[in-house]
Amino acid sequence: MATQEALPPISFGCTCLRLRKTARRVSQIYDSYVEPHGLTITQFGLLAHLRALPAISVGALAEKLVMDPTTLTRNLRPLEKKGLVVFRTDPHDRRSRALHLTAAGRDTFRAARTAWAKAQRHMEEALGNADVGVLHKALEGALERLSK
Repeated sequence: MATQEALPPISFGCTCLRLRKTARRVSQIYDSYVEPHGLTITQFGLLAHLRALPAISVGALAEKLVMDPTTLTRNLRPLEKKGLVVFRTDPHDRRSRALHLTAAGRDTFRAARTAWAKAQRHMEEALGNADVGVLHKALEGALERLSK
């Protein structure tokens, strides 16, 4: 009978597991701040992107967010139902739909932005201002290297 090398439990060295657990905890913290505005941090982020990138297509936004277009569409639906986002046919390409913030979407984003800033300060205090900058740089570098 062949002997198998003893493998450590996955939780000890799995980068994906550690990143996902950390991401869930960070999302919970941000969610607790923006929830009074009827948003999750994912929805707040979508509103922020649509504010900065008006009339972007679902595909282009999904690419910017490193997200599957189907998942993005599923995340946009509650915002559409609340009247915060609309899908409009692109006048230059009738097959494509562009995303737009509504007036209510802009107002909701503006109101929730203060709560987001408080969540951001919470993270800076919890992690340390200097460490947050290092973390951001490390994550951006990791994303860039993993995207090649």
